[in-house]
Amino acid sequence: MKHYLIAAAVFGLTACGGSDSSPETPTIPPAPAPELTVSLCYAVDTTMGVFTLGIDNTNMPITAANFSRYVDNKFYDGTLFHRIANNFVNQGGGFTTGLNAKTTFDPIKNESSVGLKNDRGTIAMARTQISDSATSQFFINIHDNDNLNYPSQGGYAVFGKVVEGMEVVDIMNAVKTASVQKNGVTFTDVPVEEIVINSITEADCPG
Repeated sequence: MKHYLIAAAVFGLTACGGSDSSPETPTIPPAPAPELTVSLCYAVDTTMGVFTLGIDNTNMPITAANFSRYVDNKFYDGTLFHRIANNFVNQGGGFTTGLNAKTTFDPIKNESSVGLKNDRGTIAMARTQISDSATSQFFINIHDNDNLNYPSQGGYAVFGKVVEGMEVVDIMNAVKTASVQKNGVTFTDVPVEEIVINSITEADCPG
């Protein structure tokens, strides 16, 4: 696209001496966002209830495979939803009781540019300010969080959605939280009563 725009500018300069109108650079509409496609489902059993996630292996192969790898290794069993930001997100998958961090696999490529949106009920990868830094932590969007979509902030990669039990996710988002100090780090929006992921297991997709 960059070379095309330069070429159009040169053409405009050479044409303006003998033409009543200058050529216009054509507007190329953005590609439509892909539809989230559920190809695999997991039941998430927590101390606040059970909900089911539908995972998109079609549009998000790297991110979906990464999540499945952690599930298959039972990594998430006993981890917490350690961050409950009211009316924003429920985040978990990286710490055990007492906010003790688990050792993860290597970070993955950020696939947010695929274009799946951080809409209500979708699941996306949490990461640091470095784009390609996601490992095990994920979050569920409580509302349409357009500010998390690509290209804003590099985007946060959506790879599935809650297909059953969103009421459990909503109840979870309303719990009382506090700030907690751990090893010199301040954790915000930490549930006062721990929310534990008992297990994540493969399940039949609804419908």
